[in-house]
Amino acid sequence: MFLGIDLGTSEVKLLLMAEDGSIVGSAGEALSVSRPQPLWSEQLPTDWWAATEKAAARLRAEHGAAWGAIRGIGLSGQMHGAVTLDGDLQPIRPAILWNDGRCAAECDELLKLVPDLHARTGNLAMPGFTAPKLLWMKHHEPALFARVAKVILPKDYLRLKLTGELANDMSDAAGTLWLDPAKRDWDDTLLAATGLSRAHMPRLVEGSDVSGTLLPAVAAAWGLPSSVVVAGGAGDNAASAVGIGAVEPGQGFISLGTSGVMFLVTDAFRPNPGRAVHAFCHTLPQRWHQMTVMLTAASALAWVTKLLKAENETALLAPLEAGEKVSAQSPIFLPYLSGERTPHNDVHARGMLFGLDASHGQTEIAHSVLEGVAFGMAQGLAALRDAGATVSRLGLVGGGARSAYWAQMHADVLGVEIETFTGGAQGGALGAARLGALATGAKVADVCKAPPTARIFAPDASRSSFYAPRLQRFDALYPRVKDLALTL
Repeated sequence: MFLGIDLGTSEVKLLLMAEDGSIVGSAGEALSVSRPQPLWSEQLPTDWWAATEKAAARLRAEHGAAWGAIRGIGLSGQMHGAVTLDGDLQPIRPAILWNDGRCAAECDELLKLVPDLHARTGNLAMPGFTAPKLLWMKHHEPALFARVAKVILPKDYLRLKLTGELANDMSDAAGTLWLDPAKRDWDDTLLAATGLSRAHMPRLVEGSDVSGTLLPAVAAAWGLPSSVVVAGGAGDNAASAVGIGAVEPGQGFISLGTSGVMFLVTDAFRPNPGRAVHAFCHTLPQRWHQMTVMLTAASALAWVTKLLKAENETALLAPLEAGEKVSAQSPIFLPYLSGERTPHNDVHARGMLFGLDASHGQTEIAHSVLEGVAFGMAQGLAALRDAGATVSRLGLVGGGARSAYWAQMHADVLGVEIETFTGGAQGGALGAARLGALATGAKVADVCKAPPTARIFAPDASRSSFYAPRLQRFDALYPRVKDLALTL
């Protein structure tokens, strides 16, 4: 058996996978986010470990025999979060998360300190990344910054608690702005720009490599042998790619979770920072990937469901799923409820329902919200194609994949086939379990297979023609209102 641990923003999820790749069971524990000031987003690392232990205890109780057969553990986690540790390897402050927007000024400062930053990293300096967070600490919390002995990423705090080891995999490290993704090594110039050095960094491993074994105390508490290996693991999106078998160049997927991601595997480092495309290492050796990121995706659906006081998301979308038509004059939705990355890189971007009139009701507004996310994905696909990508089919994972209507909308808007999977919602946890298996010596070709196809959605020409002029209006809207957001 193999255990995958996926540390998300809203939940830590554990998944138990058999040697044949079948899912034996899973358990999750909810997490909360603290927002003590505008733009801030934080969590306590100790809460991550407490939630992991609770989920592990429940999974063990429900699947005792299978649990005892665990031989490898893999880790997946939310990217970019700054976990700062003192000399005793204790957290100095709450972790600053990926969706924290306080560091815009530090991003500008980094570019002045390292003018060739884009060439070194292949990525823009964005507030969500890790490096500007440490520069912010240096300026605003100098006493705490002076205590920093190590900086690790969220999932790697779980590794520390499991194994006592400080390590990070290439896919997650690439999201710090301290890594040279082409060389798969730390960049000393970038570290120095934030007042750090290699001594502050964990060692680097590939995601399928062994990073350590269980501490005796953890092994005893969890009822496992201390010989259980813990793989390098992956950032959440790279882990999701492993979970759906997107490990070879040209394969890719869309994830509709809290944020929205479009992910394409490449055979080399292929950056396009000018369009806010992320170019990162994949979690497997000698592989890279391109990625576009929307900060609001399925969370926009949760937001509008609450706003309209619908019973739940399923009830809100029921008329659309049943075939109810909407007018071409329905509102245009800008899905920037938490700022935006690709293609705008604007922490101050704000959401908007443009074109409302008295005839519009729940169904039209719900459609506009789904559509705005799909239009954001269309902008991401255009940026990837600018970087040389060729795309004809994309997998669809995450909570948003449960809506057939939304899947079809993406096919119609993007003009590519959309494939959903049986078990595709397992995402990063399944990918983490697969990495745990690889760390024990299993082969990529045997482990990293695509789950069974649930359905393929082909573009519909008539629906594509409906969306095309609306996408043009969407593209034109943000440039006209972006400066107004700064005055709100």
